[in-house]
Amino acid sequence: MPDDRSISATGLMNEGIISTQLGLPGKPAIAEELMIARDIELAKYTESKIHFTGISTAKSLELIKSAKAEGIQVTCSVTPYHLFFCDKDLESYDTNLKLNPPLRTAADRDALRAAVVDGTVDCIASHHFPHEKDSKIIEFEYAKYGMIGLETSFAVVRTILPQLPIEKLVGLFSASPRNIFDLPVASIKENERACLTLFAEKKWIYNANDIKSKSGNTPFVGKEFNGKPLGIINKERVHLNE
Repeated sequence: MPDDRSISATGLMNEGIISTQLGLPGKPAIAEELMIARDIELAKYTESKIHFTGISTAKSLELIKSAKAEGIQVTCSVTPYHLFFCDKDLESYDTNLKLNPPLRTAADRDALRAAVVDGTVDCIASHHFPHEKDSKIIEFEYAKYGMIGLETSFAVVRTILPQLPIEKLVGLFSASPRNIFDLPVASIKENERACLTLFAEKKWIYNANDIKSKSGNTPFVGKEFNGKPLGIINKERVHLNE
């Protein structure tokens, strides 16, 4: 039985030219696409709903788009960091970019962006995976998968998709996921408890001292964004970032 270190060394990033150049074992895109194709067929056969989270390839999106056109009850989400980065960004061996599913090619990333704009993608999922420092400051093959993403989600999507109407962007984070999972839709009503996120349309640079998480495993430090989360109002309490 192999130990954890050998297990973690299989399929560290997207399988392709970049993985070959970096000498890292890759996860092929077809592994995701075959599972999505299979699950869509199962959803069709059983006449049930299915949701795919963290879609990462252009082919996966084509399968989902075709299924929707066929009337199959399928929805999907993407992560902000799959919209922002691609496998070429791993040339620095930044362990914060070791993700599951992995970052795919620039063409896949661009297809994900287009799918958000055209409505194929139903919502945004942060895939917020905090880790302690020792899990990331280590050789790439032994680092754990994932990064923190909750605090930067809105700013990342607002920055890379400025053409997306702000109402639609807010819906991707709020109303849409509630509708998909049959959760009560939040509303603003007199005498009701407020549950609001406050943001401003402004440019800002994400610094290490902006991190509110107990973890700091993010590759976004030093990046300039447009659209800054100012805080939240929740459970009769106000939490401000500034």
